[in-house]
Amino acid sequence: QVQLVESGGGLVQAGGSLRLSCAASGRTFSQYAMGWFRQAPGKDRDFVAAISWNGGNTAYGNSVKGRFTISRDNAKNTVYLQMNNLKPEDTATYYCAARIYVLLTTIPNDYAYWGQGTQVTVSS
Repeated sequence: QVQLVESGGGLVQAGGSLRLSCAASGRTFSQYAMGWFRQAPGKDRDFVAAISWNGGNTAYGNSVKGRFTISRDNAKNTVYLQMNNLKPEDTATYYCAARIYVLLTTIPNDYAYWGQGTQVTVSS
């Protein structure tokens, strides 16, 4: 069983930055690919970013490329999402997810564990 707890969300003006963190329980965090997804009210859950078990491979959704950066610290069992140049359309609940496999994927159903989410609101 893996428990994920997100933090770092909040209200920010357009053009600002936020850093989300996701702390994971369990001793095998380094064996998991990790992902970030987001969901706005009335919309589907969208892929944001993912990272392989050792950070060697990353992937990003088209709408966040060049603005968001995913990283991980396996010693701290934590994955991060640095979000720069935020836009109002980035407003959503952001979820951290863990995949019981070392390689990353952009598909939500491939992730076995999910956090409760953290709200990000970007004002114009």
